[in-house]
Amino acid sequence: MTRCWIVTEGLTGTENQCLGVAEALGVIPEIKRINLKQPWRTLSPWLGFEHAGIFTGDPITAPWPDLALCSGRKAIAAARYIRKASGGKTLVVQIQDPRVSPDQFDMVAVPAHDPTRGRNVIVTTGAPNRINKKTLDDAHGDFESLLSPLPAPRVAVMIGGTSKAYGMNDDVARTLAAQLKNLRDQGCGLMITASRRTGESQQAIIRDTLKDDPNVFFWDGTGPNPYLGFLAWADAVLVTADSVSMLSEAATAGKPVYIIPMAGGAPRIDALHQALIKHGAARMFEGKLDQWTYRPLNDAGIVALAIWNALKNPKKG
Repeated sequence: MTRCWIVTEGLTGTENQCLGVAEALGVIPEIKRINLKQPWRTLSPWLGFEHAGIFTGDPITAPWPDLALCSGRKAIAAARYIRKASGGKTLVVQIQDPRVSPDQFDMVAVPAHDPTRGRNVIVTTGAPNRINKKTLDDAHGDFESLLSPLPAPRVAVMIGGTSKAYGMNDDVARTLAAQLKNLRDQGCGLMITASRRTGESQQAIIRDTLKDDPNVFFWDGTGPNPYLGFLAWADAVLVTADSVSMLSEAATAGKPVYIIPMAGGAPRIDALHQALIKHGAARMFEGKLDQWTYRPLNDAGIVALAIWNALKNPKKG
């Protein structure tokens, strides 16, 4: 059996990308959550300073695995150290753009909207994730009692928040709230979740517009997170423009995806929007719903296949 490590800083988003790839490979990974000692924590990963004494957290020591899936800025040092310390016996894969030369890894997986390219770079449409038929089927059953009473068509609404590139201000919230009210008035069931980045003011605007309606479920953060249930039960998914991960997951679920406009923007994430639109997965949200089909993304599977081929045909000496 292939021994696999997942090495990250412990951030949910980066770890989930690696877990999605591991699950697509059919391996059970050992999770390694690491940090760096000072001064290395604040130094640029371009400096190539990695050695055994700089890591804290879970041990990065022999015996070395067959495969290391690494993601995140601090994991760059661990990836390079594992590659060197294992004598090249570990296949080291960096998930997400490391913004250093891809030649420092055995393989790098990046979404198309990131610039890194090279002979060992696997390019995907969006971000690898854990969405697949089994996770959706399981979530459909787990949340049936909660979500089946809502009328169809059921619309999942995934709200992010202000980031470096995008703003979730009151004007954006008012526009979205009015559009959601219109969908509700047309008979749609709404399943809404906000993120930690969604401002209290913006949440209040949307909640107040849709309050006291049995056909609206706005998760309040208590009880099991219904996010996967929303994806499983949705007939359409609305996602704010800022979230690469939620857009990628919605497009992997194979449901019609609508991108909710926000203030601001960034060329990099705008490129993801255009890639999803070109793929047929997404359209910009203008207040109305349509139904269409497309081939769901399978970015974790694409990366997993490349890794499987590399493990099957290891580098010579």
